[in-house]
Amino acid sequence: MELLPLLILSFCFLNLSGMTFAAESGPPDTNITVQEDDDVILPCSFVSSVNIESMKFDWKKKGTLLQKEVFLYDNGSYYNNGLHGQDEQFKGRVSHFSKELKNGNASIRINKTRLEDSGQYTCIFPDLQPERKIFRIELVVEPVLKVRNVTGASPKPYVTILKNKGQLQCEVPGAYFKPKVEWWDSDNKTLPSKTLKDRKENGLFYVIIQSTSPKPDCYRCVTTQMDIWHRISSEICVHEEPKIGWIVAGVAVGVLVLVVVGILVWCLIKKKKGVL
Repeated sequence: MELLPLLILSFCFLNLSGMTFAAESGPPDTNITVQEDDDVILPCSFVSSVNIESMKFDWKKKGTLLQKEVFLYDNGSYYNNGLHGQDEQFKGRVSHFSKELKNGNASIRINKTRLEDSGQYTCIFPDLQPERKIFRIELVVEPVLKVRNVTGASPKPYVTILKNKGQLQCEVPGAYFKPKVEWWDSDNKTLPSKTLKDRKENGLFYVIIQSTSPKPDCYRCVTTQMDIWHRISSEICVHEEPKIGWIVAGVAVGVLVLVVVGILVWCLIKKKKGVL
């Protein structure tokens, strides 16, 4: 028999908690989108100027099981200034506008937003009579592309000629969106190539390909990213190597010229000595 009052009390508590949670988790009044690492202001204010310096307002964030304490103000005291219980996620990152309280402004600023900050926030005046006031804000924090430029475009590829192998090499030093890398000749025809490296490291794609140049020409390594309709290329030219036979002939002619000049000089010297 002693369990019956306890069960009734528990049922009443759960019912009251369910009603409170339903009231606080309605559709948002405002939707805000911000990029990661940017600051954001969550608005909460009365239409008419009401001095709330001596009031209490509580900012919460809807969680999977429990709501997180974002910011609490109570008659001049607040988190990090006399009040405790703020969620670790928001410690040192949330502030209010103290000079605006006399105008009924209970808005807060969250510094350096994180992806996990996304969700529904409520600004509640629990002691307001005759009925407490609730403001709801839906916050979406979008990720920032942490690459060498804000668009995620591939940097200019680095091209070299491996003369000992007779090959062209192209290297893409990190691209956010996966690139398609090809070697093109001067007629924009694709050359057969092999991939030496194609992997993702720390969110960026690194690619190295090689191709054999069939003839002297100017070739381009072309990087294409269809996700963002971006294309960039680097050019390198292969020049015709001089024939070995001509090199040998040139050296022989040079030596012969030196010999002939030497003989002529020697003859002139002998002639002068004979005259003397």
